[in-house]
Amino acid sequence: MAFFQETLSLPACRKGTHEITDAVARTLARSGCTRGLLTVFCQHTSCSLVIMENADPSARRDLERWLDRLVPPDDPDFVHTQEGPDDMPSHIKMALTRTGETIPFVDGQLQLGTWQGIFLWEHRTSASARRVIVTVLGE
Repeated sequence: MAFFQETLSLPACRKGTHEITDAVARTLARSGCTRGLLTVFCQHTSCSLVIMENADPSARRDLERWLDRLVPPDDPDFVHTQEGPDDMPSHIKMALTRTGETIPFVDGQLQLGTWQGIFLWEHRTSASARRVIVTVLGE
């Protein structure tokens, strides 16, 4: 069983979903493994990861708008607002979604469905650069 790990440094991006499937696939290729499991883990508390449809961006926009309605900024009950009105909402959105995903791979290819992609979901309006750890366990 081989083990390979790499940290992807992602530039700051606007609020919303940003596909990272190709970057993750390149890391898998560098690992030299052909079958096994790959994990992707986001090291932040105000963004998350999601496997979502990558063919029609309106599906992601609908999901983003739905979560914005569920957890709006400027809620008067939020105390944790040191970094602005989207500070606590971003943490809640991260807690309601995921910071990690596990994906099998076969013949060196991620086994995502036809319309699936891996996305960094930025919840902050003013984001900073992000780090995502990709870990490959395989042969």
